[in-house]
Amino acid sequence: MIRAAFAFTLMLSLAACGGLRPMYAGGSEGAVAQGLGAVEVAPIAGQSGWLMRNALRDRLGVAGDVATRYRLEIRLDDRLEGLGVLGDDTIGRERRILRARYQLVDLADGKIILDATAGSDAGIDVVSSEYATIAAEQTALENLSKEVADQIVRQVSLTLREAS
Repeated sequence: MIRAAFAFTLMLSLAACGGLRPMYAGGSEGAVAQGLGAVEVAPIAGQSGWLMRNALRDRLGVAGDVATRYRLEIRLDDRLEGLGVLGDDTIGRERRILRARYQLVDLADGKIILDATAGSDAGIDVVSSEYATIAAEQTALENLSKEVADQIVRQVSLTLREAS
């Protein structure tokens, strides 16, 4: 009896969600996928910029060859902060912080459609091997670039869906 009541309540609540639309309705031919395929990523300075641009281009190129309609302009702030100071005044832990301020510009009229920020951080253990610490810092930057790129693409997708 309780299961039946729960199932009925669940069906009613799902029926109330009639206003929901799938983000990528229509697959690669849908409005959002076509819009993402029409986004050009402007060059970004530095190693973190190169990683970010590649991560974004991997995620945006879902619709194949579509004429460029938008430009994504990004400014990055990539920092390493020492956190844990050990008894011998050496740093035992670092935090890598990657923040992006980005704008989506409509190339037809130069209007800024989206102006937002995204960011993430990662903790890194500083070990006795300098090589291992540098490798961990690099891996953290690569992972953060992908994570921040996902955040940017998600927000751009929402903006393009609202515009369509």
